[in-house]
Amino acid sequence: MPVRESGRDKAVRYLRETVLADPAVQGTFLNEVELAKRIGVSRTPVREALLLLVSDGLVEMMPGRGAYVPPLTGRQIRELMELRGILERHAATRTLTGGTVPLPALRAALAEQEKLVRDGPDDLATATAFIDRDMAFHQSLVDAVGNATIARTYAGLRVRQRRVGVAALYRAANRQRSVCTEHGRIVDALAAGDEAAAHAAIDEHLELTLRVLLEA
Repeated sequence: MPVRESGRDKAVRYLRETVLADPAVQGTFLNEVELAKRIGVSRTPVREALLLLVSDGLVEMMPGRGAYVPPLTGRQIRELMELRGILERHAATRTLTGGTVPLPALRAALAEQEKLVRDGPDDLATATAFIDRDMAFHQSLVDAVGNATIARTYAGLRVRQRRVGVAALYRAANRQRSVCTEHGRIVDALAAGDEAAAHAAIDEHLELTLRVLLEA
């Protein structure tokens, strides 16, 4: 029998996957009463969820004003991309060496992204879905290393990746198409067994995303 999701866990999931993914929420205060109504729980689980997000550095509790969502700073974005680069290049090397490159999973995630570009409406839901496939693309490569600690570390970046990823899509015209092209280069390099080209494609992808975020 499946374990029933608690009100707090439901609130955490909604906040991480829906609220914090919206670029418009950055730099604003969250209304606990409104959130409780939207999630379908009482105010207490929402407050508990917000306190958990405070410990993750995603929300700040301001006395007398409530929960504030601080925008990610340029330094935080740079550090995120730097860490991603380290982990993803390592994953490329290890999977090429071990013969565990997850080409089917990479190609499937890329195909889903291309379908969203082709068929999806231009709205927040589509942008979030696109970034979810983006994260699945990169996570599948990291998971294929077979190192649970590395996989968990990368997965822990998920909320920040969603925030910057969705923001990047809104800050550059045709960014979704560009991402698909960049992912295609990564897949091609891995399929060819070319470590240097895979590293270069990963670096280019992260650098272009960083540039979009910092120049906007």
